[in-house]
Amino acid sequence: MTRFYIFVIRAMLGLMFAIFLVRFFYGEVSPFYVGGLAIFLVGFAYILEYWRKKKELEAKKGERFD
Repeated sequence: MTRFYIFVIRAMLGLMFAIFLVRFFYGEVSPFYVGGLAIFLVGFAYILEYWRKKKELEAKKGERFD
């Protein structure tokens, strides 16, 4: 699976979860809130992926700092 497909999947899931969360907590779907939350969710997914890969790389090298 290419990076583009992973981005598309994450963007679609981020949008769906953002719509669900905004609808659940605010009762109405506002494009401003949905867009902001979707960008946050997708960005946070990439940050967590970077962090996970960094920890795995450090563990392989044996230079893990806790």
